[in-house]
Amino acid sequence: MPAPVVLSGERVTLSIPTNDDVDRIAALCADPAVARWTTVPSPYRREHAAGFVTSLVPDGWASGRLCTWAIRMDDVLVGMISIGDIHDRQGEIGYWLAADARGRGVMSEAARLVIDYGFGAAPDGLALRRMVWRALVGNAASAAVARRAGFRWAGTEPLAAEQRGRRFDEWRGTLEREDARTPADGWPEASFVQAAL
Repeated sequence: MPAPVVLSGERVTLSIPTNDDVDRIAALCADPAVARWTTVPSPYRREHAAGFVTSLVPDGWASGRLCTWAIRMDDVLVGMISIGDIHDRQGEIGYWLAADARGRGVMSEAARLVIDYGFGAAPDGLALRRMVWRALVGNAASAAVARRAGFRWAGTEPLAAEQRGRRFDEWRGTLEREDARTPADGWPEASFVQAAL
């Protein structure tokens, strides 16, 4: 199972969220856009953030099934990114970002770092062969990050996503280790249009 690692880029540093981040995480996850497009509890409370950093994150790393990083710019937490559902050399990328950090290429940089780590050879990476991306239909911002990272469009799965007890249609994409990490063609027009909250 992997040990938690710090990943550093030009503008972002990815590190493990800690108790010092609880209030910041709680504040950011109260954003209606984060609630709309992710599976975080809503309404989001401080105890949710505390449980996240004290249980979910360390347990995920310890099991080898979920690797989670806080995205930091100038030592300020601006989002979260993870590789989850790790099994059979496959993992699923997931992410969210603070409102004031969106539209600046921050998540694309973070995604590149995480993808490189995921596909990297052990022991310095997870040695994955395949990564998947999933998002609720209408989340074009998430689709843009996946598309720029090289994910190939894999289609729409009706009612495949569950969010707080309800089912929703889901977009999917895939990235193989040997694929080019350049913007992928073949994404439908709908994935370029952000749905309203």
